[in-house]
Amino acid sequence: MSDKLKAALVMGSDSDFPVLKRSIRLLKAFGVETEVHVISAHRTPYQAEEFASKAESAGIGVIIAAAGKAAHLAGVIASYTILPVIGLPVKSSTMDGLDSLLSMVQMPKGIPVATVAIDGAENAALLAVQILSLSCKELKEKLREYRMDMAEEVVEKDRLIREEAEKL
Repeated sequence: MSDKLKAALVMGSDSDFPVLKRSIRLLKAFGVETEVHVISAHRTPYQAEEFASKAESAGIGVIIAAAGKAAHLAGVIASYTILPVIGLPVKSSTMDGLDSLLSMVQMPKGIPVATVAIDGAENAALLAVQILSLSCKELKEKLREYRMDMAEEVVEKDRLIREEAEKL
């Protein structure tokens, strides 16, 4: 799908990578080109600015920013670009990710960050796919198929559970 934009995935620390891998795998399953970086909002702020300010011209259509603890990465990235930024709060050792979630979801007026659940890597990827599908018909069809497959899985699980319940 070279006719559509790509997704960039940034993490505040390499310790966020195990969660972000789930986003990367799902994006690649949809055929979305990905670009992955470790950028710290606090330790490498100039790199964050440079990446975000050049993202659009680099062909990026959406950014997923994963971070834990004082998770300011998504907000910092969003402040330097008009591209959609999806915050992916990562569960941390101190507050089970609530600190990360609140750091992302409580953005000031004017600099929005779409935020998914703590460790919600799959939903971050799916939201990115939805955003990119606005300008890519092929991606939109893949998303429809994905949803239909999910529905079929639930119908099959329902059938199996009802069969098992009848045997009780």
